[in-house]
Amino acid sequence: MVAFKQDLSADNLRPTEAVAQYPRVAVLRPGSRSARIRSGLAIHRQRSKVVPSGQYTIKRMMKLHKAHSGLVGPFIFCQRRGAPLKNVTSRLGTAYSTRILPLLLMILTLPVVAQAQFNYKSSGGTITITKYTGTGGAVAIPSTINNLPVTTIGTNAFASCATLTSVTIPNTVTTIGDYAFYSCTSLTSAAIPNSVTTIGNSTFQGCKNLTGVTIPNSVSSIGPFAFYSCISLTSVTIGNGVTIIGDSAFYSCTSLTSVTIGNRVSTIGQQAFCLCTSLQGLTIPSNVNTIGNYAFEYCESLTSVTIGNGVSTIGISAFYSCNNLTSVTMGNSVSTIGAYAFSSCVSLLNLTLPNSVSAIGNYAFASCVSLSRVVIPNSVVTIGDFAFSSCNSLTSVIIGNSVIRMNKAFAGCNSLIAIVVDINNPAFSSLNGILFDKNLSTLVTFPAGVAGSYTIPNGVTAIGNYAFESCPRLASVMIPSSVTSIGTNAFASCVSLTRVTIPNSVSFIANYAFSGCTSLTAVYFQGNAPSPGGASVFGGDNKATIYYLPGTAGWGTTFAGRPAKLWNPQIQSSGPDFGVRTNGFGFDITGTTNIPILVEACTSLASASWIPLQTCTLTNGSVYFSDPDWTDYPARSYRIRSP
Repeated sequence: MVAFKQDLSADNLRPTEAVAQYPRVAVLRPGSRSARIRSGLAIHRQRSKVVPSGQYTIKRMMKLHKAHSGLVGPFIFCQRRGAPLKNVTSRLGTAYSTRILPLLLMILTLPVVAQAQFNYKSSGGTITITKYTGTGGAVAIPSTINNLPVTTIGTNAFASCATLTSVTIPNTVTTIGDYAFYSCTSLTSAAIPNSVTTIGNSTFQGCKNLTGVTIPNSVSSIGPFAFYSCISLTSVTIGNGVTIIGDSAFYSCTSLTSVTIGNRVSTIGQQAFCLCTSLQGLTIPSNVNTIGNYAFEYCESLTSVTIGNGVSTIGISAFYSCNNLTSVTMGNSVSTIGAYAFSSCVSLLNLTLPNSVSAIGNYAFASCVSLSRVVIPNSVVTIGDFAFSSCNSLTSVIIGNSVIRMNKAFAGCNSLIAIVVDINNPAFSSLNGILFDKNLSTLVTFPAGVAGSYTIPNGVTAIGNYAFESCPRLASVMIPSSVTSIGTNAFASCVSLTRVTIPNSVSFIANYAFSGCTSLTAVYFQGNAPSPGGASVFGGDNKATIYYLPGTAGWGTTFAGRPAKLWNPQIQSSGPDFGVRTNGFGFDITGTTNIPILVEACTSLASASWIPLQTCTLTNGSVYFSDPDWTDYPARSYRIRSP
């Protein structure tokens, strides 16, 4: 047996665990038999204790060693198999000076520290570093151990080594494993050699003082979370061998100002650069075909993006809330823009969509409040729900000839005054800037920036869902007798709308059709009570009263939750108040208490050019009307209508 002990305090090492310390160094031949000093550290686990007469304990042999040499330090004892320990030690004094001392001197000159820091395992003729056991600082990983190449830095090998400041990786290493340098919070630099092909999951995650990384051309993949939250990382160069940038690979690298993407990257993973709040400019090369979901979300310093010709898909929320992004240039292969892809990019001024885009996702450009004009190319087939909603500076939209589906795409665009549709579009059309279906039978979208009154064209049969929703400047609307249905939320939140007249052709009003019209005071129905879609047709319209005509059916004291009254004003053409008086021509008007009326006049029934004269309320069921200007006309006719 051969045993070597450098420090008795090393007993805490496990005897079954290989520790890189000393290579094979010498052969010691005590007496006529030989004993080879083995590589590694064989810890002699014998404790000091009373032993039978004629035998020596390790502690006693240490004392003997000191007595012979006068030194305290490394101690070697050799024993032929089966030979008594006492016989061996009796020769120790003569053997020490001639054979053992030179050996000790040689051992003491070996590079002990370089390899004493690592636990490792060997497999297939290669070495994997499994654990770093050193004290930190600048560490150089050896290229070989026991003449075998070090090819892998294993999982968690340096994890949470808070004192590690730099690491030099030899060019024999091909794989850096998962969590290899996880949370090495003092690590400032890591030179990755051109031999490395794989950087694992979370390899450098949480290395908050790492400042720069160059990914060599040999690396083919960067694992998920590889550099997650490396908050001091300022620049990244990704080599030309990398094909995939893993999910969240550079997530929350808040100091990262620039990134160079190699010419073989095909996929930028989900959240790959999310919350890189200092990233300013970005060019995505043509070899990239997919920008993952949330890839550049919350990159608040990003001012411009150029997307190469190879990109076909821009993922969900890929550039969401990039608050300083002013321009986007898309390559001619982009076919899909995902939901929320550029939503809340509040500084985006210019947008040119290539003729390759076929689908724009839900909320894709919602709340891009600086965007003033949008041209939808002929390639687009689908515009998602709320795709451009709340783009408050958007004034005009041009829609190409292929769009066949869109719903509330421009809701809440309060400056929008015109939507123009290509005449060859098979599903939609426009008239005076208002969006209709192809046959002009359904009013689809009324631009929210239009103010005042609007008369719906005769021939329209349906007012679509959300058609006038959130049109804050719409004061009144005339609905023709061709309309039969009013859709869900059709006039919801039209806060300036005060009165509406519903023709007798309308048979159905969907729920919430007029909800949130907080200024609405009167709704006049000219026919029988239509079927309400629910109890909230007038939800929140606390000032509204329903008025219906004599002879119509289906009415009660309330309709869809609002009070209903018979609207029945009558001109009294006889009695003391009818005719000429000192102050003009007048008459009494009677009817249901407190109903509102409007008196109009015209000079020729043939021309029917009616002029409003007076709006009043039948307080206590009657009111006296007088026209002081009747003498200015050779003849004048009067009528009563709803205001």
